[in-house]
Parts: sequence; C-alpha cells; structure tokens
Amino acid sequence: MSDFTVGYLVGSLAKGSLNRKLAKALVRLAPSELAMREIPFGELPLYSYDYDSDYPEVARKLKDAIAAVDAVLFVTPEYNRSIPGGLKNAIDWASRPYGQNSFTRKPSAIIGTSPGSIGTAVGQQHLKSILSFCNSPMMNAVEAYIQFTPGLVSDDGEVSVASTEDFLRSYMAEFKDFIERVLSVYPRQA
Repeated sequence: MSDFTVGYLVGSLAKGSLNRKLAKALVRLAPSELAMREIPFGELPLYSYDYDSDYPEVARKLKDAIAAVDAVLFVTPEYNRSIPGGLKNAIDWASRPYGQNSFTRKPSAIIGTSPGSIGTAVGQQHLKSILSFCNSPMMNAVEAYIQFTPGLVSDDGEVSVASTEDFLRSYMAEFKDFIERVLSVYPRQA
C-alpha cells in the first residue's frame, strides 16, 4: 500500500520524448510508498483569463487531477533555456483563477534529461522560479540534470547504466522523504 500519490507531468508532448522514457524509469524505481500517476495536459487550449469565469472541462480535469495527488513531479526537457510552452500553459491553467491555485502547499520536485552536457539545468531554474511564485514547496536537493546518451533509458523505462539507475532510485527515495516532511507541516486537505 502506498502512503502518497504523486502526479507527474512530462514536459514534452512528443511521442518519443526522452523525458517520457525518464518518467517511466522513475515510476519503475519509485519506492513502494509512492503511487505514481501521470497528469496529462496536451489537450489544453492556450490559457486566457477570459476562461476564469467558466473553465473548460479539460482544464477542470487538470485541476482535479492535481487536487487528487499529494505531490507533483515535473519531468521536463529544456527548450530554449526554459521550459516547454505546453508545460507553462498547464501551470498557468492549474494556478488560476486567482485564489484557486492548485499548487499551493503541494510538494514538488523537478528532474529532466537532455542530450546536452548540462542536462536541463537552466530550464529547471526557470521552473523553480514559477513554482516558487505558485507557493509549491520544492525539493531543492537532490538536483537532477541527466545527460541522455543513446540507450540510457529504454522505451519501457529500463536504465542501462547502473550508477544512473542507483541515482534515480535515490532521487525518488529522497522525494518520498521530502513529501513526508512537507506534509507533516502542511497536512493534506480533506
């Protein structure tokens, strides 16, 4: 039985996303206390406050999915030294309308992979700034910038390098501990 449900958002909408592979590995390597559930957002229209008085069904489903989890994990690439536009759009929808921010006091963590040698470091810094504004307590250490090399993670989430697999397993264990600490201060809402 799991203690916490973690919703994860894969920042790339591409079917062959490296970060989707990484997400599958993280689901596989997560401690048994974490139940992992993907939160899709690819069907959202572009956010505008014109929708605030009447949210479309797809946006209500996003907010409901975030409300139903104890914590959120962002698994995202870096696009142009920031986060993908689709992910930013999802965060905008989930954090609105004013006073109904889905991320308030919701523990979060960020991880990503890229073929580049600095992984997703700059994009993650942008996302940390956004989540800070959204009042989401973030796991700041362990930081995880994974350089993706061919074959590192298979389509079904198998990691081919033992040291990387150990790191990812430890990362998820640290996230579980972080969730416990945050929720001991900010208990789950009924």
